[in-house]
Amino acid sequence: MRNSPNRIVATVFGAVYVLVGLLGFAVTGGVGFFATEGGLLLGVFAVNPFHNVAHLLIGAALLIGGIVSATAAKAVNATVGAAYLLLGIVGFFLAGTAANILALNTADHFLHLASAIVLLGVALGFERSGRVATA
Repeated sequence: MRNSPNRIVATVFGAVYVLVGLLGFAVTGGVGFFATEGGLLLGVFAVNPFHNVAHLLIGAALLIGGIVSATAAKAVNATVGAAYLLLGIVGFFLAGTAANILALNTADHFLHLASAIVLLGVALGFERSGRVATA
C-alpha cells in the first residue's frame, strides 16, 4: 500500500532524521566524536559527531523501510520507536555522566520520547486496508 500510514511516517521521519544528521555536522566542528557535551542543533538539541552518525543511520533505515513496503516500514517504525523509547528513558540517567557518548540533553530526551510515541503508535496501530469489516 503506497498510502500506508507506516510508509508515510517512516519516509517523513527518515527524511527529517537524515537532514538533522547532516545539519548536526554544522554545529559539531571541534567536538570530539564521543564527547559527552556537544554543539547545539537549533540552539536546543545537543549533538556530537557520533549522535549525527546515529541520526543518519536511523534516518536511512526509516527511509528505506518507507520506500520498500508497508511491512518493512512497520518493522522499522516499531524497532526505531522501541529504541527511542528506551533511549528517551535511559537518557535521563546518562546525562552528566561519562556514559553519555551521544551528548544527550533534556531536549533530546523529550524529542526521543515524542518520536517513540509517534513511531510506536503508527507501528502498533492498524494499517488501513481496502477491505471493510462485516459482522
